Amino acid sequence: MNNSDPKAASSVLVTSPLMPPLEEFIPYLENIWKSKQLTNGGPYHQALEQALADYLGVEHICLFANGTLALVTALQALRITGEVITTPYSFVATSHSLLWNDIKPVFVDIDPVTCNLDPAKIEAAITPATSAIMPVHCYGIPCDVERIQHIADNYGLKVIYDAAHCFAVKQEGVSVLQHGDLSVLSFHATKVFNTFEGGAIICPDAKIKRRIDYLKNFGFADETTVVAPGINGKMNEFQAAFGMLQLKHIDAALAVRQTIYQNYRQALAHIHGISFLAPQETTAWNHAYCPMFIHEGLFPLSRDQLYTELKAHGIFVRRYFYPLISAFPMYRGYESSAEANLPVARKMAQSVLCLPIHPNLSAAEQNQIIAIIIRASSVNAA
Repeated sequence: MNNSDPKAASSVLVTSPLMPPLEEFIPYLENIWKSKQLTNGGPYHQALEQALADYLGVEHICLFANGTLALVTALQALRITGEVITTPYSFVATSHSLLWNDIKPVFVDIDPVTCNLDPAKIEAAITPATSAIMPVHCYGIPCDVERIQHIADNYGLKVIYDAAHCFAVKQEGVSVLQHGDLSVLSFHATKVFNTFEGGAIICPDAKIKRRIDYLKNFGFADETTVVAPGINGKMNEFQAAFGMLQLKHIDAALAVRQTIYQNYRQALAHIHGISFLAPQETTAWNHAYCPMFIHEGLFPLSRDQLYTELKAHGIFVRRYFYPLISAFPMYRGYESSAEANLPVARKMAQSVLCLPIHPNLSAAEQNQIIAIIIRASSVNAA
């Protein structure tokens, strides 16, 4: 949207970045100016890795300039080749990271309760060329990690979780990031926790962290030794400093998200033809998104009609994730992209609307959104 648009000031966006007070960031910038170290593992980079490991309850973490580079590097770090089973219901970075590594994505349908990869469909997709499974904890709701790991163990496969939405998510008191061989976070501006751009790989041990640290810095092991064809994936000091500041505010931001989500659920619970996703009671969720599903034939408007109605009032919801990844031109040629192979994913993609949820959303704005949906629910009642 053009910022000069007079409507922009009154628009309500699906998300808005967490931005602590500017004056709190100034001392961090002054320290960077004094140190003159802008990148290459500076003091804020080192401090943020340790602070995030402590906050998230994980052993080792490697920071990246963005989450996509982290996904690409995670596949490199585990030497994944051939075919990888993944979900069509995600942001395109998930499967693009496979193509960048010359790996064939094999799409498997999703579970209608969680929108995550359906473990019951995975085994039928395994071939001699399969080397890994790349599930996504969609909307921050954890996958069925035990069943996925059981399948991976039986077939000798690696598991790399795209955990882009999973900052601070816990299952039965344990970080969901501890599952799989590697988990990858995104710190993009739209995420619960952001470093402007950014990402990270959660590592199970020091050995794999060391390999990933080499890979994200051109493969350098020391000043004169290059041990792998690495890439420049390093997070700079400005991003890391902003991350340190964000950590001071993240708990309050998560609490606001929870309140907003609960308000939507309570206000719209009686509306026929819509439903919401929610994790199990044993999950401490971060309320990264508020996905609402419009059941055609039960709700008076179609999903796209409600999308248009909200947009007409300056409410910019998003259809995450529509269209499916498998529908994009670069993926249509794969056998697993066939519509008949993905009926649940197609249904969810055609019915989802993600409502605005972020710490900057005012009560008045949320009440307006709720009122529009309630009015739409009775559009034919006259």
